[in-house]
Amino acid sequence: MPNIKEIAKLAGVSVTTVSRVLNNHPYVAEEKRARVQKIIDELDYSPNRIATDLALGKTNTIGIILPYNDHPWFDKIVNGVLEAAFKNRYSVALFPTGYDTKEEEKYLMRLKTKQVDGLIITSRANNWDVILPYLAYGPIIACEYVDSPEISCSFIDRIEAYRDGFLFLQQEGYKKVAFTAGRESLESTSTYGKINAYEQVFGTVGENRFLSECYTFEDGLKAGKHFFGEGKDWPDAFYANGDEVAAGIMFHVKKIGLRVPEDVAILGQENLAIGKALEITTLDHHLKKLGENAFYIFEQGKLQNIQVKHELIRRKTV
Repeated sequence: MPNIKEIAKLAGVSVTTVSRVLNNHPYVAEEKRARVQKIIDELDYSPNRIATDLALGKTNTIGIILPYNDHPWFDKIVNGVLEAAFKNRYSVALFPTGYDTKEEEKYLMRLKTKQVDGLIITSRANNWDVILPYLAYGPIIACEYVDSPEISCSFIDRIEAYRDGFLFLQQEGYKKVAFTAGRESLESTSTYGKINAYEQVFGTVGENRFLSECYTFEDGLKAGKHFFGEGKDWPDAFYANGDEVAAGIMFHVKKIGLRVPEDVAILGQENLAIGKALEITTLDHHLKKLGENAFYIFEQGKLQNIQVKHELIRRKTV
């Protein structure tokens, strides 16, 4: 198999020029680039990417640590990273952890062993004292606010966003507001933040006002059955932790003969396609922008924190 020295000799250029052509370096004269590319095509040459990466000390790959790769919240963040990475000729590796601490540490080792140039953490299983030592091997960008001078973050103020959602429902006259969330509060800063925001607006979370472990349309159906069970104090409004969950709640509510929003108001989250189709009022955290910013922080290579503002989009369910 030919090597880059042979290609350089046949093209009448230096090895450095061949290397630049192979790595899409912008500073190569077009005439030289065309000459080198012609030889590469004629020889059907494919570079040894691992050897090239080791020689350059760079993989042009960024890793994304995420708990699940089939969840709308993380899907939006990943899409933002992917678009920004593509524009900058970076590959993206997804590292799903299932919130397993050991699995997450295995992916952190990818940074230590130079298999990626940096990591974006969308949601973590480990405490920061476990993660921060890996900064010695490359940049790590958090998708949550981190009060540390060592780490950059692209973040949303979740408590402020959740509080605005609850305040919106309160200002619309709703008093018996129920809400759903993902993981249990002791495990999730997001769930803890939503409970905190509820208490700031409505006080202590009463009976039949909160349900965790909700992620999908089917979970929304279960939530509807839970909140509208026989003998329970039925809510007059919902703040769901996703438009899919909101759609499931709305389906159940209508099935038992209640009207939306006349009898029950529903506020969703993340401005998903199903929410647009069903005209669900939603609070958009602009998660795609969160992902874009995380990549650009990595690409710029300097410590910084960038906040992404949320937006309430009013449709027909409130």
